Amino acid sequence: MAPVIILNAPQLAENIGAVARVMANFGLADLRLVNPRDGWPQERAWALASGAEWPLNDAQVFDSVADAIADLQLVFATTARPRELQLPILTPRAAAGELFEASGRGERIGLLFGGERAGLETADIALCQAVVTIPIDPRFRSLNLAQAVAINVYEWRTRVADAPPAIFREHSPTADGAAMLGLFEHLERELDAAGFFHPPDKRPSMVQNLRSALGKGRMSEQEVRTFRGVVTALSRGRGRVLAKLAAQKADKVKAGEAE
Repeated sequence: MAPVIILNAPQLAENIGAVARVMANFGLADLRLVNPRDGWPQERAWALASGAEWPLNDAQVFDSVADAIADLQLVFATTARPRELQLPILTPRAAAGELFEASGRGERIGLLFGGERAGLETADIALCQAVVTIPIDPRFRSLNLAQAVAINVYEWRTRVADAPPAIFREHSPTADGAAMLGLFEHLERELDAAGFFHPPDKRPSMVQNLRSALGKGRMSEQEVRTFRGVVTALSRGRGRVLAKLAAQKADKVKAGEAE
């Protein structure tokens, strides 16, 4: 099960076509586009693909990174190291090894790439489980989108070619992106109700750090259900405490009126 390639906000049709060509070179076919700048489809992408049409023909378009990775269980963001988040930092070779092992367990996997100009937003990186950084020369860090894809999928292909036949064993399925996003939003709603995000202007960075910390744990579907049950139990417990305090206050008021 090869990685899905997700391009977030790609700008040039030519670059999308070049990515499709690289994907075909190394045996990948599942291409997902998040908010391509000039819409989709774009004829110039097919021209640059030089016959590698199948990733383009079947490409899916999404409104957000969260939607694009909702059915995936392990996603790595390819970007420079984000200072705002504490995520594992992998080389393309190390990332290919982890992706290959996850694929052997039956997990759906993906690589997320940012747009040519702005790269990836921290909020989108926080939805991933690790960061892949290419060790390029610091004197010239500019790397074409298709080149970045090529380096990563080459390492994937090498890992596949060198591997012995996989032995599949049953296991507790890893939670996919949709399940994790449901957990994040559930927890954040309850933390909002509890007044945890204070001061308000720090909420975005606190949310990103929480999502990053939970995402690194790579929870199973059962663990997500358990964790959400914990959140629900804590919120209900808070509600019972507040109700009890309100009842006690009402009793005191009644007692005072009786006197």
